[in-house]
Parts: sequence; C-alpha cells; structure tokens
Amino acid sequence: MQKNQSITIFIILLSFVVGTYFYPQMPEIMASHWNAYGVVDGYMSRCWGLFFMPVLSVFLFLLFILIPKMDPLKANIEKFRKYYDGFILLMILFFFYIYLLTIFWSLGYRFDMGQLMIPAMGVLFYYCGVLVENAERNWFIGIRTPWTLSSDSVWKKTHKLGGRLFKINGLIALLGLFFGQWAFFFVIIPALFVALYTTLYSYLEYQKEKKA
Repeated sequence: MQKNQSITIFIILLSFVVGTYFYPQMPEIMASHWNAYGVVDGYMSRCWGLFFMPVLSVFLFLLFILIPKMDPLKANIEKFRKYYDGFILLMILFFFYIYLLTIFWSLGYRFDMGQLMIPAMGVLFYYCGVLVENAERNWFIGIRTPWTLSSDSVWKKTHKLGGRLFKINGLIALLGLFFGQWAFFFVIIPALFVALYTTLYSYLEYQKEKKA
C-alpha cells in the first residue's frame, strides 16, 4: 500500500474515533451547513452530524481507488498516479477539516465559517492545477470534453492551460480572506470561468486541428 493511501486511511479512521469521542458532548441537533455568508442554514441529528462526513469519506476513498481500475485508459492514469493519490489525500484532509470545524461549532465556538473555508479551498484549487497539468488522457480525471477525449494534442494543450488557470483560481480564492462576506465569490466566479473557458478552448483547438 502506498504511503498516501495509508495516511488517507488513517485520517478516515481518525474521523470515526473523533466522532465517537465527541458523541456524548454534542447537542441532539447539530449545525451541518452554512451559506455563502457564513450563516447556518442546515441541521442534522447528532448521529448523522457526527458520522455523515466519515462515512462520505469512506465512500469517496473507495470510489477514487476504483476509478483507475475501471478506466479503459488505466495505463495513462498510472503515468500520473502520484499526483492522483496526492489529490485523494488532499480531498480527505479537506473533508476532515470541515468535519472538525463542524464539531467545534457544535461545542459552542463561534467563528466565520466562510473565512475559514477560504484557505482550504484555495489550496484545493491550486493542487487541482497541479493534477490537471500532469494528467494524461483518461475518462474520469481532468478536463473531459468531447474534444479533449478525441485528441491527445487537444488534451495536452487544454490541460496545460487549465492547470495554470486552476492555480490562479486558488490564489484568487485566497484574496477572498480580505473581503469578508464577499469571499465566496472569489472562489466560485473564477471556478466557473475556468470551467467555461477550458471547455470553449478545447472545442476551438479541436476545430483548428481538424481543419489542419
């Protein structure tokens, strides 16, 4: 078993231990969701509030492990597997971070959830850029449009550009720390731009290649 996978499994097991330890101290109804302005707008029972995230982490981890085995182009995934495994670890850490924030909130600590989410999302987007830059053509990971999946050349060009844009997205997200309740928009608007722009770029590159 690879080191990253071992650490990931440890974090998931730790989340169950944390949930079990804090169970008697939690209220019957726990805050479970905050809107873009950091205001609680969703609740769960104590059981679901403490164990939904660990269970979700198990499901995602198993899904991430299965993806390279299911992909017809699995040999390509192996070429950037270390970046992919790093992404899995980072995602599980991201969920564990949210999980701990939720527990601290339920223990009575008060803080701006939106502001504390910004650094984690910035790091996540930046690493998505690293993963995208190194991703080889496959059916599950990366910027998968009809045009990138139809051409190795279009795939490489789109992912080289997309990787840079995701990294910039991560850095812009961090700027949200200085804009209070507007912080969320420094995450979502650049992310939407990257998604739309890379899709259009892949289409235009494919058309250029087709004409050539």
